[in-house]
Amino acid sequence: MDRIAEELELPMKKIEEHWKYDAFAAVKDPEGNIYARGSQDMKCVTVQYIQAIRRLKAEGRKLMRTVHLMFVPDEEVGGHKGMETFVTHPEFQKLNIGFALDEGLANPAEAFTVFYGERNPWWITIHCPGSPGHGSRFVENTAAEKLVSFHILECFTLGDVTTVNMTMVKGGVAYNVIPAEMDVSFDLRIPPTVNLQEFEKQIKQWCKEAGEGITYEFAQKHMNQNVTSTEDSDPWWNAFSTTCKAMNMTLEKEIFPAATDSRFIRAVGIPAIGFSPMNRTPILLHDHNEYLNEQVFLKGIDVYERLIPALASVPTLPDEA
Repeated sequence: MDRIAEELELPMKKIEEHWKYDAFAAVKDPEGNIYARGSQDMKCVTVQYIQAIRRLKAEGRKLMRTVHLMFVPDEEVGGHKGMETFVTHPEFQKLNIGFALDEGLANPAEAFTVFYGERNPWWITIHCPGSPGHGSRFVENTAAEKLVSFHILECFTLGDVTTVNMTMVKGGVAYNVIPAEMDVSFDLRIPPTVNLQEFEKQIKQWCKEAGEGITYEFAQKHMNQNVTSTEDSDPWWNAFSTTCKAMNMTLEKEIFPAATDSRFIRAVGIPAIGFSPMNRTPILLHDHNEYLNEQVFLKGIDVYERLIPALASVPTLPDEA
């Protein structure tokens, strides 16, 4: 048990090395900045939702639509056992959802960022087979040669906002043994403007050019490219944007650079907006010294207290049951 406890302490010590305060203590500094893992992603919005609902209930507010709070697991590892599965269940379908709010990002400036779509996450592993042998020999057609060839092709992207990042390399058993196979993994994020079928054809071509016998497999491959309307004529966007405008909030519309559970909601035809009411705040999700200022956090509760009833008051639309 002592050895297990020791091993569990090692990651914690690594975290502590880079943090000004204990990452899990929620320390508030003299400027009102609350340092804590999850302060931006996503304990902040979770608590803001709950507190806004508590206030509305305490006021005795009656809303036209039902408001559901959903806390779903596995978003950070692809959402396959979380929201992706949940949206297919009868329990979800019975909720008869008309519109969804999900997470966004901080904005370092005065404006608030709103996300109406997101890039498709593709996690792909390239398998590079090759000739094995002793490390002292010149061996042709090795797995490492092919891996390097494919790595060089990594710089090709389809459009300025498509990112292709090599994240893992695996292979080899000993210093003096040339491995029979090596794997290289990539995290690709593809905007909704890119033709995904053509993109995969390009991947196949890269594999062909890098060497014989190279194959690939996906750990994640999201294909839906639905986006949520931000036209003034759209009732959901109109309710959202006019409420923010009434609070003197400037909105900046963007495609989300990473991936959230919104993609699964949009895939089943439900409009969704990614929004975290955090302005004047550096983007620090998953970063060292993640923090959120107390006043920004408290203002976010006020924002949701007005947004939720506004969205829940949108009249029944023609395409709703």
